[in-house]
Amino acid sequence: MCGIVGYIGDQQAYPVLIKGLHRLEYRGYDSAGIALINEKGDLSCYKAKGKVSALEAAVSDKDVTGTIGIAHTRWATHGEPNEINAHPHFSQSRNLALVHNGIIENYKSLRSMLSSHGRTFCSETDTEVLVQLVEYMQESHDCNLFTATQLALKNVVGAYAIAILDKNNPDTLVCARKGSPLIIGVGKNEDGKNPEFYLGSDATPIIEYTDQVIYLQEEEIALMNRAGDLTITNLANVKQTPQLSTLQLSLDQLEKGGYPHFMLKEIWEQPDALRTCIRGRLNVSNKDVILSGIIDHKEKFINARRIIICACGTSWHSALIGKYFIEEAAQIPVEVEYASEFRYRNPVIYPDDVVIAVSQSGETADTLAAIQLAKQKGAFLYGICNVIGSSIARATDSGTYLHVGPEIGVASTKAFTGQVITLALLGLAIAKEKHSLSDEMFHMLIDELEMIPDKMQWTLEHNKDIASFAQMFTYAKNFIYLGRGYNYPVALEGALKLKEISYIHAEGYPAAEMKHGPIALIDEEMPVVVIAPKKGMYDKIVSNIQEIKSRKGKIISVVTEGDTVVRDMSDYCFVIPDTRDCYVPMLAVIPLQLLSYYVAVAKGRNVDQPRNLAKSVTVE
Repeated sequence: MCGIVGYIGDQQAYPVLIKGLHRLEYRGYDSAGIALINEKGDLSCYKAKGKVSALEAAVSDKDVTGTIGIAHTRWATHGEPNEINAHPHFSQSRNLALVHNGIIENYKSLRSMLSSHGRTFCSETDTEVLVQLVEYMQESHDCNLFTATQLALKNVVGAYAIAILDKNNPDTLVCARKGSPLIIGVGKNEDGKNPEFYLGSDATPIIEYTDQVIYLQEEEIALMNRAGDLTITNLANVKQTPQLSTLQLSLDQLEKGGYPHFMLKEIWEQPDALRTCIRGRLNVSNKDVILSGIIDHKEKFINARRIIICACGTSWHSALIGKYFIEEAAQIPVEVEYASEFRYRNPVIYPDDVVIAVSQSGETADTLAAIQLAKQKGAFLYGICNVIGSSIARATDSGTYLHVGPEIGVASTKAFTGQVITLALLGLAIAKEKHSLSDEMFHMLIDELEMIPDKMQWTLEHNKDIASFAQMFTYAKNFIYLGRGYNYPVALEGALKLKEISYIHAEGYPAAEMKHGPIALIDEEMPVVVIAPKKGMYDKIVSNIQEIKSRKGKIISVVTEGDTVVRDMSDYCFVIPDTRDCYVPMLAVIPLQLLSYYVAVAKGRNVDQPRNLAKSVTVE
């Protein structure tokens, strides 16, 4: 959701900024822009609707010199996607330029106040209101940019990550954040003397230059200058001591590595990603699960009245699977909530509840707000996310990182399976502390979980024909996905993947619900994907398939290796190896990810950057 890049130092800023914007394209955007103070001392701003490449074309004959600058990829909130509404935005004097992620909720009242003081506006955005407000404070209080930014932000209601340039202070870069992430990278110039500073909405634009970063905290404002000084205060002007962290990220992880798309790369990375996720946590020889987040707070889980899992999108689907597993293994009631609904409905939360936030980015605005609500009500907070140092990781009492590596494709794949296996580890860790499983079952579940990455690799190797098969279904306008038990959330996830990247309407249902309405949709034009492992309610699934076949529906099935019954009833069949019910989702989802990917490719879609979507939804 939008992206910020900034630089101040001795090298030319434009190459750093434009490369940073390309690195941030995965977040989702509709326009891009850049502002520089060039070698003549002019503050120049260039913007373009569409891709970063359009911005590059627009500045091909412009002066892009200068060693300080800010840049932005915009995902429209206030005002349609166009060049005027794109960032950066100028102040009225054109001395200030600002980029902004987030939403200023009281921008209308601020705009009205500024208009009454003679300010005029060029765009429809809340961001232009903010840069005008900073300049108004600067002029009315006769203060510098840093102080003016502090004063302005005290009047702002909403979320923001901002970076500001001042033409009259070409050696200074100011940034601030609240509710939207912002990272400061600290590097050295070529002679190793003066530090140079980088800004990024996440680490991807920074890692090429430095692995030393500062995660700006809530309501903090930072001033960086060309002399290498860094000052951070909060809105109350209390000086803060920055904490320098080392990024656990490599540049290779941000490249496609020979794959045509990040999504395909990340699908194939899943076996290794899950091996990393369980490394050091699953001790097969000692038949143990070691999660420090549980061990250090075991009384909270042993005595929990219930567990509430808050999540959005794909993370909500993984949370449903986690609910089934935790209830079965640990015998604790679990509720799964859409964070966007939970935060607004005045939920009943008890001090002995455990609230788990699940988010790949750790920055999902609704999920963050949900746990802040739960915190106010005294619940114990546990975070499951992939990005180290993210807002959810900092806001929770304890938690577990996925460690599946950066996920660049907007449609989540390896983060989903990483969340599922992490929730399985969590369920086993709680079960160990509660003694809610027999030793035999506990050991069996550990042994089988350790084999899942190898079985994922087998699944990938044995479903390579999906690429040619998928082309047959580019005609479809609708899909139905069916599953039972642990595989109902997989049906939801499969349908979501198809919607996200191919733009084909798809719905997931519990298979038994077919007779309660959706069966009316079945005809010879309707592809129905059925997750039918030879487990649990297998006979029931067979009956559901027969009902669909009798109405001429096209059956695409996911079956256990060696199954002949469902295979023979299916028009097309994907195969997964045998495993326990509770672990089937991590295998069954892989053919569905590949199906959605290859259908989208066949339809000519932009797989890694589907329309209207952002990787991390950091605003409402």
